[in-house]
Amino acid sequence: MEYKDFNDFKSSKGLTFAPTKWLKVTQDMINHFADATHDHQWIHVDEARATEESPFKKTIAHGFLSLGLITKFLSDTVQVHTLKMGFNYGIDNVRFPHPVTVGSLLRGIVSVENIEDQKFGGLKIVWNIKVEIKDIKKPACIASMTTLAYE
Repeated sequence: MEYKDFNDFKSSKGLTFAPTKWLKVTQDMINHFADATHDHQWIHVDEARATEESPFKKTIAHGFLSLGLITKFLSDTVQVHTLKMGFNYGIDNVRFPHPVTVGSLLRGIVSVENIEDQKFGGLKIVWNIKVEIKDIKKPACIASMTTLAYE
């Protein structure tokens, strides 16, 4: 969804936007995330061992990888043309209801819970984001994220 400016965007309070496009989780993504976070637990990076020992019979993505994708899903969902910069203010109520196996397709569903005016022409925005896994009933991640945005 595109908005001309912050005044236009304020009309989105309470809206749930259309789902994003599906994004495939690859082993390469998982390995890069493991390298960046220094979390090389075998369930994420050892494909042979996961095939043998994991109840999923393949590697799974880090929960925080699913959480990290919410910013991508957010930017894929909403654009405000006058936005100059934005900051993550915090994330609340994070849950990982279902593991994400390698090869899964994920998409985001974003809604705007609240919008408040801030100093210097900014906005404080509370987003609710659900990361869905294709063909799985439970989501990979649900979270409430607050951002500060300035135009």
